[in-house]
Amino acid sequence: MVRQAKAQRMLSHDQIWVALDRLAERAGLSPSGLAKRAGLDPTTFNKSKRVTSDGRERWPSTESIAKALAAADSSMETFVRLIGDGAGDGRSVPLLGFALAGASGAFDESGFPSGKGWTEVALPTAEDSHTFALAISGDALQPAYRDGDVILVSPGTPIRKGDRVVVKTRAGEVTVATLKRRTAKALELQPLGATQAERTMAVSEVAWVARIVWASQ
Repeated sequence: MVRQAKAQRMLSHDQIWVALDRLAERAGLSPSGLAKRAGLDPTTFNKSKRVTSDGRERWPSTESIAKALAAADSSMETFVRLIGDGAGDGRSVPLLGFALAGASGAFDESGFPSGKGWTEVALPTAEDSHTFALAISGDALQPAYRDGDVILVSPGTPIRKGDRVVVKTRAGEVTVATLKRRTAKALELQPLGATQAERTMAVSEVAWVARIVWASQ
């Protein structure tokens, strides 16, 4: 019985490769794109190379995993979560780098994903069919979010005082903040960046506001 329990805890070939696929998705890349960024042969992580011509399972080396993690700005702890259930139930949602969220055409007038630049990532299911994800880059949102974190944003989820939200202005600025107060005329926001001051934004300035419902921390 003890031996059987230990065997059940061993990592499988599929689990490792699924985690690498999820790591690539988290970085907004294909498996070949991740391999290339890691300085490896672009075909290193291709699905066609995961089983040899004679049917033997091919495992990624620890060196290639380490390079992939460095290229994706992720830790081994993140990789372990991706091996298990940390990436969600397999539902794919649109993913965009946060730095691109202010670009013209990235969203439609309702705040739904639009245009080019979006990829797909598997994250926890949300009731809102318009849910999308943003990949955080840089340190501007620390300590709330770190470089490499992914936030799940739900335009259709009701927003209450104290919720973390993404706000896009009509001028194209995208802000992540905590909603302190919302009236018919203004939004009072507490930015997540430690050095940023509280801000009041007129409703007429706001293109859309959506609640953050999950983060991969």
